[in-house]
Amino acid sequence: MKIIKNILWFLLLAFGIAQFFGPEKNEGDLASVDAFFEDTNPPDDVKTILKNACLDCHSYTTRYPWYSQITPVNYWLANHIKVGKKHFNVSKWNDYDDRRKDHKLDELIEMVERKEMPLESYTWVHSEAKLSEDQIAAINEWASTVRLKYVFLKEAQ
Repeated sequence: MKIIKNILWFLLLAFGIAQFFGPEKNEGDLASVDAFFEDTNPPDDVKTILKNACLDCHSYTTRYPWYSQITPVNYWLANHIKVGKKHFNVSKWNDYDDRRKDHKLDELIEMVERKEMPLESYTWVHSEAKLSEDQIAAINEWASTVRLKYVFLKEAQ
């Protein structure tokens, strides 16, 4: 019994010390996504959907919840954000050429249609990010329309 008690004290101490360490945060402001919004011109309802369901992981404008201060949760969240930005980062929209913009929007349509995005683990605590069928249709209609612009620009080159 004494060994178990010592192990529990050690684990509690290790957990407490771990709280002083954490990953680098993904902090920016909404200005980092202005180029994306200006270039793709989403309607207000789609813009709201993107802000609520996408930008936390796919831009430099992450809104961190209270539990993001707890180690090891903060590392788990940091990894999700890192992977999300690796696949699609609207804060770097101007760095993409027209072919890549078209491809990213095609992937967005595909992931939203399959309901693979936003991640289920994200919508557990961000209920406003859970997409209805109407929201999915609005995103897909907007992204498909914007893709036409990039397809035309690709062909013109």
